[in-house]
Amino acid sequence: MSSTTEPSKEAPVSNVSSSSAGGGATILIALQVGSRALTFIVNQILLRYLSPELLGISTQLEVYSISVLFFARESLRVAIQRQTDEPGNGKDEGKKDEKVPGGHVDGRTAAGKTQAIVNLAHLSIYLGVVFAVILAWLYLRYTDPIVLQTPYFQGAFKLYSIAAVWELLAEPCFVVVQHKSLIKIRGRAEAVATVLRCLMTCGSAIWASRNVVDIGVLPFALGQAMYAVSLALVYYGSVWDVSSAGGFNLVLTPIFSDDKAAYILSYFSRPLLILGTSLFVQSIVKHVLTQGDTFLITALATPVSQGIYALANNYGGLLARLILQPIEESSRNKFGKLLSTVDGAPSKTKIEEARKDLLMLLRSYALLSVCVLSVGPTVAPLLLKIVAGSRWTTSGAGDVLATYCYYIPLLAFNGLTEAFVSSVATESEVNRQSIWMLAFSAGFAGSAFLFLQVLEMGAKGLVWANVLNMFFRVIWSTAFITSYLKRHGSTLSLGEIAPAPLTIAAGFGTYAVLRQTATTFNGGFTDLVKSGGIAAVFVVMLAFSERAYLLQCWNSMRGQGKRD
Repeated sequence: MSSTTEPSKEAPVSNVSSSSAGGGATILIALQVGSRALTFIVNQILLRYLSPELLGISTQLEVYSISVLFFARESLRVAIQRQTDEPGNGKDEGKKDEKVPGGHVDGRTAAGKTQAIVNLAHLSIYLGVVFAVILAWLYLRYTDPIVLQTPYFQGAFKLYSIAAVWELLAEPCFVVVQHKSLIKIRGRAEAVATVLRCLMTCGSAIWASRNVVDIGVLPFALGQAMYAVSLALVYYGSVWDVSSAGGFNLVLTPIFSDDKAAYILSYFSRPLLILGTSLFVQSIVKHVLTQGDTFLITALATPVSQGIYALANNYGGLLARLILQPIEESSRNKFGKLLSTVDGAPSKTKIEEARKDLLMLLRSYALLSVCVLSVGPTVAPLLLKIVAGSRWTTSGAGDVLATYCYYIPLLAFNGLTEAFVSSVATESEVNRQSIWMLAFSAGFAGSAFLFLQVLEMGAKGLVWANVLNMFFRVIWSTAFITSYLKRHGSTLSLGEIAPAPLTIAAGFGTYAVLRQTATTFNGGFTDLVKSGGIAAVFVVMLAFSERAYLLQCWNSMRGQGKRD
């Protein structure tokens, strides 16, 4: 994130082309589609062997692992995005001939800039050990005793702890890959790790079933351990040569700088570390909001309800993980460099380029939202019955998944708008955002208590609590973006984002027709065919209504492909 004073000591930012950002997003999307498709297949197999209770417990373990990783690396990752690969500016040229001490990397060179982020990444490893211990103590102290009695739970929990720290060992390689846009290396590492995790998880579950051995949630833990080990090994095997050619090291290495205050203990960039520290408080609040649904349902709901919500969340969040998350990552990386203030205020040209990209993504998200809201609530339960079986649909998971469709559009807009905010906000603005995040967190907890305990809506109530929370977060980040663009002589209006009136009308009509048709459903395959036919008509109407915009997007993608 941009900061007010300290980060301005960093090197000037390099131009990031739309083509490179788009290409990175394309590769990440392809990676997500492949890995999620494989994971999806494995999950269908596991659902035949798992009860809702075990799925709920496995979700708790996953949240523990995610929490350790998030607290250890997220704030540092965001801060590191402000670092550039360019050598120092002109004022250092007269000092280039200064002798660099042995064992040091010159901080004024591109190698020195990269070494700075590698050194910071090592902090994530140490933080990971600390958070693994603290969060493990908290979880074991306050979790339901019934959960602790699950077969092989203690062994599975220890494996998750070790796997989280092991995955953090790959962080120095990850930041290099991300910094230098070596997306293919990331794709290879994550693909190999995902395949091995799926094989280990599925293989151990099938073995236990055939041998009539109850190993509880141990298959998930074995899979997570395999993922962490293989991820680190592939990363180091791929990035080691990159570090040798680039003149930097993947281990902690002191950095030489004529500015003695630039690096703490000659290892850690002071501006980046200060920014990362200020972001850490916000990351805690953000994580509580992101994973708050799991925390609350663990505290307020039965293991069965936890399993139902976990299933709906997994399927409902597929779109976010496959498409939206890679776009969010790529956008944050591009906006962070394009609108960086380390070399002064961004130019009018860069502001307009960022505005144009943001506007196109927001408009695309608006069209996607119309599709999801029109078709999703009716079709999603039908698809769930096919892939998960009637055992899960009769448990109420279908209704929860239908409700989740109202949450997806807000999830999409929030991810993109907060990516922009995190890329341009100053340190004071980050602190102000953290205060608002705390308010949203309190509101979310209150609404969740109302829906879960007072109204007894179960997992469906938790989805509605998420909807309210995400709505206010989108409002806040949109207001911030509007204010930011206005300060830089630009604008962003709702009319530029909203779909055409015909598109909106077609969406409402499709929703009404599908809801009416659903009253005749009997749970057979013909119901899916009927819904698919209605959805196809809607898609044709949308394509006609938005033909000018879709043609513009197509031409933009073709131009990007030629540049690539």
